Amino acid sequence: MEFTCLSKGGCFYFPPCHMLNICGFRIQFDCPVDFSALPIFSPVPFDFDVLSDKELSSHLGHDSLNLENVSEEKTEKPLDVGSLIKAEPCYKIIKNLCLWNPSFTNIVLISSPMGMLGLPFLTREKGFSAKIYATEATTKLGKIMMDDLVAMHMEFKQFYGSEDDAILHWMRPEELKLLHRALRGVAFGQDGADLGGWMPMYSAADVKDCMQKVETLRYGEEACYNGALVIKAFSSGLEIGACNWTINCPKRDIAYISSSIFFSSNAMDFDYLALQKETIIYSDFSSLELMNAIENYTRVPLMDNNLLPLGSNEEALANLLSDPAETVEESEKLSFICSCAIQSVESGGSVLIPMNRLGVTLQLLEQISASLDYSNLKVPIYFISSVAEELLAFANVIPEWLCKQRQQKLFSGEQVFAFVELLKEKKLHVFPAVHSPKLLMNWQEPCIVFCPHWSLRLGPVVHLLRRWCGDPSSLLVLENGLNVELALLPFKPMNMKVLQCSFQSGIKLEKVQPLLKVLQPNFAVLPENLSRLINSNTESFTVFSYSEGKTLCVPNLKDSLELEITSDSAMSFCWRKLHQGNVDITRLKGELSLNCGKFKLFPENAQVATDQRPLIHWGQPDLEKLLTVLSKLGIEGSLQQEVSGAESSNVRFIHIHDPTTGVIEIQESMTIISVVDKTLSARIFYALNSVLDGV
Repeated sequence: MEFTCLSKGGCFYFPPCHMLNICGFRIQFDCPVDFSALPIFSPVPFDFDVLSDKELSSHLGHDSLNLENVSEEKTEKPLDVGSLIKAEPCYKIIKNLCLWNPSFTNIVLISSPMGMLGLPFLTREKGFSAKIYATEATTKLGKIMMDDLVAMHMEFKQFYGSEDDAILHWMRPEELKLLHRALRGVAFGQDGADLGGWMPMYSAADVKDCMQKVETLRYGEEACYNGALVIKAFSSGLEIGACNWTINCPKRDIAYISSSIFFSSNAMDFDYLALQKETIIYSDFSSLELMNAIENYTRVPLMDNNLLPLGSNEEALANLLSDPAETVEESEKLSFICSCAIQSVESGGSVLIPMNRLGVTLQLLEQISASLDYSNLKVPIYFISSVAEELLAFANVIPEWLCKQRQQKLFSGEQVFAFVELLKEKKLHVFPAVHSPKLLMNWQEPCIVFCPHWSLRLGPVVHLLRRWCGDPSSLLVLENGLNVELALLPFKPMNMKVLQCSFQSGIKLEKVQPLLKVLQPNFAVLPENLSRLINSNTESFTVFSYSEGKTLCVPNLKDSLELEITSDSAMSFCWRKLHQGNVDITRLKGELSLNCGKFKLFPENAQVATDQRPLIHWGQPDLEKLLTVLSKLGIEGSLQQEVSGAESSNVRFIHIHDPTTGVIEIQESMTIISVVDKTLSARIFYALNSVLDGV
């Protein structure tokens, strides 16, 4: 097994990304976008008319730059709003991912909605054909977020127009030399390699094409890939739909632990007992306590064994992991934010909350509305986003993805979330944009506004910040993970109060070792900084440490493979005792099958059921022959060649007209049957099977 950490991420909004090679398959974990780099770009100007001629030419990308004057400049001017890049933004993906050929990736596993936002960049790459797995809730939330991102970015396109150059204007060498030193560090990285990770924004068509490649799973549902791998998703508790993964294959059982929370006020709790596998890959970098420990100590045990419960049995350790203290701490944070919001509106200011965490947003809506009622304040709450209605509607119909407390509300006849009543009572108002006519008619200040985007460069937050940045009574609530000085640069002078907070985004440091004791793996693959804090001499498992950009080889526990043999085959064995050693040996003869990660041997003449040995086809079907076979089966269709671009010129369609309508899409690497009737689908598959080679 080979494991490569492509990126350790940075915060809740930028999860880690890894590559795993196992049993001849390449598996990628998550595909995020680094939005913390977005503030190097200037937001869309508020008033086009107030720009000077020089600034105007800079905005449109046609200015002539005098490099000689710049080179002679002895001192660099202070960072100000003029230092920001005035161009249509690009988006920073993982630089190390660009070094891997996407056509060789077999599987992509998405652990959270934030880990999905860079997926269209990957799926639009030529040659990409990997199978993508994600939970149903993550897929829906990720799609909503990507649609919102495309809609917010459209404002830049409308201002700057289309960029036809192969190399974007701001990325030209002469332009890069003029960037302020602080911006060059974000754009280039330490070694300059980050420059290759900037991508132009994907389109709505890219998002649609991406979503068609995703296969959705429920928690605990099996997905069998190529007969060799069995993949399952289990709740991580981080966010609604977020998950950890288990992968079973003939030589190894693996559990992948992403950022997880034992107790959640919205999402289903962390199902850690399902992760008891021989190899654990730990990928939770989010603990702030871990970072503090690394900075202050060179080596410190995570927990003194003397402090563990007597006997350290599974039940006692489980009780330790289930300590609800962290839930109380998160509730106190929310209460503090609510108190600050109430103080602002009481003094006549408004509150702006640009957060993209669905769970935290829903909790704040509940608690802030309750605080307003308690204080007898009639202050409107606005939720402004192009996908606000869709997001709230989805949150109200996903009880199976929620924690037990939320599910109990549903069973008792109560509303799962308080926003339903707030909408009915017209305390919460939902609008698609700041320029919506209904919002302008309804607008009232002071108010409390939830809107995207947390980077302070996209969406309604830009317009509202410009409106309130000079009001000392107003409040801006930000989450950690953003360079606040850089993010607020376009809105200076900033008289608005700023409250920066952090919410739990993973497993706390003191719970890592008890968790590993409960899971009892043979191998634990841990981040390098974390592995240094664990005394491996006192543990029953072997620790392997990994670092960003390096490949780690982990040996197999099994030197041989297990083989299931039918009783009929076993009865026909002719055993022979070897002269050396007390060993009996026999020859095996039969048909070897690999399914659900297990090898099975069937008698040579036995008819193996298709569900035990799935057919594997190759080649492309002869379409004229396929139409003839379909006609003999009573299925009428017609051939249509679709040419919408260079990459899609090889995609062909057979439109089914009778007995019902349907479509057969023939691509280079797959054939997709899209019909409503399952019986008709089976007949079409039978026809395809008859014209293709398969085993």
